[in-house]
Amino acid sequence: MFRASCIFRMGSTLRQRPLHTGVARLKRRKTAEEKKSPRIIEYSPKKLQSANTTAAHGATDIWRYMSVAELAKKLERPLDDVQEAMLYVPGADNIEANAKLEDLKIIQNIAKKLGAKTRVVAAPEADTEDEHKDRDVFPRPPAPPELLKHRPPVVTVMGHVDHGKTTLLDSLRGADVAAGEAGGITQHIGAFTVTLENGEKVTFLDTPGHAAFSAMRARGAVATDIIVLVVAAEDGVMAQTREVIQLAKEAQVPIIVALNKIDKPEANIEKSKTELAQMGLALEEHGGDVQVIPISALKGTNLELLAEAVSTQATLMGLKADPTGLVEGIVVESKTDPRRGKLSTAIVTRGTLRKGSVLLSGLAHAKVRGLFDHNGAPLTEAAPGTPVEILGWRELPLAGDLILEVETEKKAHAVLKYREHQAQLAKVESSSDEIRKKEEEHQAKYRAEREARRLAGRFRMRGGQRVKQIDKNDGIPRVSVIVKGDVHGSVEAILDVLDTYNSNDRCRLDIVHYGVGNVTEGDLELAKAFNAIIYAFSVETPQTKESKDVKIKSYNVIYRLIDDLKEQLSSQLPPVEVEEQLGEANVLQNFFINEGRKEVPVAGCRCTKGVLKKAQRFRLLRDGEVIYDGALESMRHLKNEVDSIKKDVECGLRFKDAKVLPQPGDVIQCYTTHMEAQKTDWDPGF
Repeated sequence: MFRASCIFRMGSTLRQRPLHTGVARLKRRKTAEEKKSPRIIEYSPKKLQSANTTAAHGATDIWRYMSVAELAKKLERPLDDVQEAMLYVPGADNIEANAKLEDLKIIQNIAKKLGAKTRVVAAPEADTEDEHKDRDVFPRPPAPPELLKHRPPVVTVMGHVDHGKTTLLDSLRGADVAAGEAGGITQHIGAFTVTLENGEKVTFLDTPGHAAFSAMRARGAVATDIIVLVVAAEDGVMAQTREVIQLAKEAQVPIIVALNKIDKPEANIEKSKTELAQMGLALEEHGGDVQVIPISALKGTNLELLAEAVSTQATLMGLKADPTGLVEGIVVESKTDPRRGKLSTAIVTRGTLRKGSVLLSGLAHAKVRGLFDHNGAPLTEAAPGTPVEILGWRELPLAGDLILEVETEKKAHAVLKYREHQAQLAKVESSSDEIRKKEEEHQAKYRAEREARRLAGRFRMRGGQRVKQIDKNDGIPRVSVIVKGDVHGSVEAILDVLDTYNSNDRCRLDIVHYGVGNVTEGDLELAKAFNAIIYAFSVETPQTKESKDVKIKSYNVIYRLIDDLKEQLSSQLPPVEVEEQLGEANVLQNFFINEGRKEVPVAGCRCTKGVLKKAQRFRLLRDGEVIYDGALESMRHLKNEVDSIKKDVECGLRFKDAKVLPQPGDVIQCYTTHMEAQKTDWDPGF
């Protein structure tokens, strides 16, 4: 702006009045030549702006899902100012620095409260690892050595089925668990603490030895410090023994061999040791580091030596853990109790678990309402290395999953939302290959049909008969099942066995639903809709009117459940025609007899095996090739017509087809057929 002054007279006085003008008013007059030229364009001078004015009135870049800290950085304002402004904006509830703002309108209102203009832009590309770090939770880095304290070792007892694992643990803790197990075999992972005679505490895991529970054994191997491999001296190394040795090598867990049942007369200790050495175990007596302790779990022989070996091994390993900070642990087993709700058995690996803690495990979370030991007694806290039963899960955690503690429930919900989103993305990605394969099959089918229509011609195809669309599944019998179990590990083991079924071309096996907990009304409705059988494994079944219309089969031993399912599959298979051979004869001579005016051939035979019956079917074989298969017209012994011929008796046989000419050396078989029920060829492996 420019200032000028103008003097004018008003009455008898002279007054000076200021006049203001600008750059736009100081335009230069055009010359005569410029007026004649129409191409010269004059632009008015632009308004002068300082850099400070542009910055003061510029717009702030915002984007969806930006954090509160990012908004404060973009506004160039302290974080406290932004958080204070959020208190006056409806919908801005979470004012934490890492909280994500989903609604653009809320972000705009926050900026407006702080006197800033906004401009919506695309979100900047963030580092994926940093994003995961902010939105998910992970185990803490290793603790400094000064925080580490001694913890009890976690010892997993493993071995083949019926080799005495549970009996050994009964002897160690003075209880009788094996008697309470269905069928005398362990079908769950049991976790409990035992105080040895020297006062040291040891956490024991009892894993199933049955072939169906391989997933449980794998989890037990991962969660353990020491594996006690129980081998029966009478049987030696068996299938699950080899599996355990392989698991221990993969997990790099030390093994202590407990050679059980040495009190039996058929026990062979040296043979068992040789088999163990052949499996790659370096035994102590051969200069290795694997201890072999001969014991008798039933009579308590040498149990103190086994306890001492476990204690020595734990001391050499120097097991320590950090009892402070957020809790970390491993889910050993999970189940639904009809009275207490969803429960999980876990082993604490870091931190000290207390009531009120907020826990995350996969897609499940809990606010701990109660802690119990293996006897059901309540606990106030659980230190590292302690097995504990946790009450308060909103969803049932999966066995083998990692447990992590978070500060607040709000944080837990945010992490769960992020994990569910990631799981959905992974599911979409995994199914994309199947979708692509289906599309290729559809395109190939479409091209084939189009080519067929082109070759057949438009008018020929139009007059043809419409082909009825037939479902691929038509005509194939089907068995639908619903599986309900007491704990997640049992359901998992049953499903693993069902996955081995490979005879869907003969009879389809459909798993309609599976879950942990008692049989509910929803399960009954599903079973009615799909005509399914409900298999209840160690859970209660409802005694209602609706349950009478549904097949519910209760079992507490897994191989009995599988045997019943095999019977159900076999019952759906159609009967097949089975041939039963009754007798056999050799043709000695072929001759002709007069039958009216015709000559008909007759085979002179001797029965060499079984019985020949006239009413049954006969087959003529020549050099292994079937010449005739049908009925007889006549069977004679000497000159008499008979109904049967016994072994080593000669006879004459005339077939209904007179064109068939038997030759010496041919074989005639007599057989009958009957319908027989089929059995499924499914072999679950036990």
